[in-house]
Amino acid sequence: MPLPEDLPAVALDGVELRVLRIPLVSPFTTSFGTETEREVIVVRALTPDGDGWGEIVTQQAPLYSSEYTEGAWDVSRRWLIPALLDRVRLTPGDVADVLAPFVGHRMAKAGLELAVLDASLRASGLPLASALGAVHDRVPSGVSVGIQRDPQALVDAVAGYLAEGYRRIKIKIRPGRDLADTAAVRAAFPDIPLQVDANSAYTLADADLLAGLDEFGLLLIEQPLQEDDLVDHAALARRLRTPVCLDESITSAKSARDALALGSAAVVNIKAGRVGGYLEAVRVHDVCRDAGVPVWCGGMLETGIGRAANAALAALPGFTLPGDVSASDRFYRRDIVTAPIVLEDGYVRVPTGPGLGIAIDAAALDDVTVAREELRR
Repeated sequence: MPLPEDLPAVALDGVELRVLRIPLVSPFTTSFGTETEREVIVVRALTPDGDGWGEIVTQQAPLYSSEYTEGAWDVSRRWLIPALLDRVRLTPGDVADVLAPFVGHRMAKAGLELAVLDASLRASGLPLASALGAVHDRVPSGVSVGIQRDPQALVDAVAGYLAEGYRRIKIKIRPGRDLADTAAVRAAFPDIPLQVDANSAYTLADADLLAGLDEFGLLLIEQPLQEDDLVDHAALARRLRTPVCLDESITSAKSARDALALGSAAVVNIKAGRVGGYLEAVRVHDVCRDAGVPVWCGGMLETGIGRAANAALAALPGFTLPGDVSASDRFYRRDIVTAPIVLEDGYVRVPTGPGLGIAIDAAALDDVTVAREELRR
């Protein structure tokens, strides 16, 4: 772990939780539904040396994951935060250990860990990217395109993102909206880096259909089967020329090792919320790097808080494919940070200030806050 051993502990005086509801620029449709607004929990770690910020990337309903906003709010205020407040001082690395007795709830734990990590790094003057072991000052930006009205509407949407400069296109697919959509995009743009994301919408019985994607020269097919289907993913991988990438299946460094040992994945999407935090995300990165398996950074429609953290993570050496670290305006007309992430010639800059390197726009935050609670020691 490249995180310095002497990273200062913080005295956690309290934690503020906020539920935000932020309108999306346009509806975002995947195999499990359509979002028109982003409901997310923001965490603020209160310390004598300054505050730290984190983001719990759950969604309103348990569709992508078993975690959801109300559940994350409840477990955080009832169990996780009180456990952290029981410690007089704690380092970012202590957070996972303190919360380990509570089974699951990785997204909630990740948001709390990030807030403590941000507070500690701000106190030490160290940027998150440096602490995690980043080697780049900017990262190539890909964009995730939801299912559109029809293939032509999808082509039009992709054309718009390419015009903005995005370096890689990912399109969502589901049964009935797969081969024709992919064929339309590839016919319109023969040379672009293109991948598809199924969000667990298929079974091994669909192997012949999924093999039809091989003709489109895709970078990868992401999470075609259910998250616990490591054996079936390995069987599917043997039947496809297109590399299989796992997302929902990878919940820890151990699950990454297991998936690679089984041959279930040739590529891994790393989402810090899904694996329980940015420190565990680095461990997943290390497992894949040591195995020679490329990784990329996935997204959960984060606000500027999580987007800055993702940019720092994606700057590690094993992230060799463009991730979903898109500009803030891909999803939000108004972000909750004073300097939203922007696209520069297809790249986003890695923040260089202490901690996350961002400042919160207090007015914007208040405008989208629908619930708030502060827990004190």
